[in-house]
Amino acid sequence: MKVNDFYYDLPEELIAQHPLEKRDSSRLMVLDRLSGEISHKVFSDLPEYLVEGDVLVMNDTRVIPARLIGSKEGSGGKIEFLLLKRIDKDTWEALAKPGRRAKPGARFTFGDGLLTAEVVEVHDDGNRIIRFIYEGVFEEILDRLGEMPLPPYITEKLLDRERYQTVYSREEGSSAAPTAGLHFTPELLERIREKDVETVFLTLHVGLGTFRPVKVEDIDAHVMHSEYFSISRETAERINAAKSEGRRVISVGTTSTRTLETVADENGFVSEASGWTDIFIYPGVKLKCVDALITNFHLPESTLIMLVSALAGKEKTMEAYRTAVGMKYRFFSFGDSMFIK
Repeated sequence: MKVNDFYYDLPEELIAQHPLEKRDSSRLMVLDRLSGEISHKVFSDLPEYLVEGDVLVMNDTRVIPARLIGSKEGSGGKIEFLLLKRIDKDTWEALAKPGRRAKPGARFTFGDGLLTAEVVEVHDDGNRIIRFIYEGVFEEILDRLGEMPLPPYITEKLLDRERYQTVYSREEGSSAAPTAGLHFTPELLERIREKDVETVFLTLHVGLGTFRPVKVEDIDAHVMHSEYFSISRETAERINAAKSEGRRVISVGTTSTRTLETVADENGFVSEASGWTDIFIYPGVKLKCVDALITNFHLPESTLIMLVSALAGKEKTMEAYRTAVGMKYRFFSFGDSMFIK
């Protein structure tokens, strides 16, 4: 299967630059993956499509302010780091811009010396290993000095940091939001629970690799970035109970889907686990655990639209995307959503 099989034409004005005032006022396209039938709703209508016993699986990761802007010791040259992956307490893998300034041994300061970074190593892919030097609590310093690492297609400034967090986020570590969850409000979650729908949580820390394009023509040759995940015993047990009883497991987002499918056995049962996953889900890969999916509209030719196509089928997915463009849905991180049932 070729990467251009997943191309669609998207007018730039349909890329959402800011979140809607009310989270659950976004539009919701409902796609029946068996019949291909499409319905157009509002996200607050989601409970209409849920039944008693369904299990919603949500990613409780929290985005860190991973964008640091500072200056090089000595020359004062400007540097920007994007933190990608924590290696240990003080060491991170990061992107550097401009890269020519971030050579091994180079040191940079942020916030009038509140934080210092030294480049330890440069990887073949251009990523840097940097070690931070500071006094105090790193997370508090980062919260003070860092900026939200918004995706490259969002060019407007985000006025409220919390709008790039889900209302149930709690485990810090992501460089990007699990955007399917941005549509939920506490009130909507309460309405869902009143229908005796279960909500359970897992963690996958989203890396910036999620925005990297597929650079090979044949998608079989694509190598995914790795991301850290964790699923608790309680979450696993509740999902397994649903699978045993024939109840639906509904994944909120591609990140929850990748976590579940990483740990699922051939019968769709999952186990308590943590570690790194580089699972790549695309048409031909059978989903073992996930029965339905809530997700945003993704970039053309991205691994995320390929994952959606694995569940809904490529033709139905691409037809749904063409319909969304025609009806002027809002796309990407701050855009509208789909429920694939």
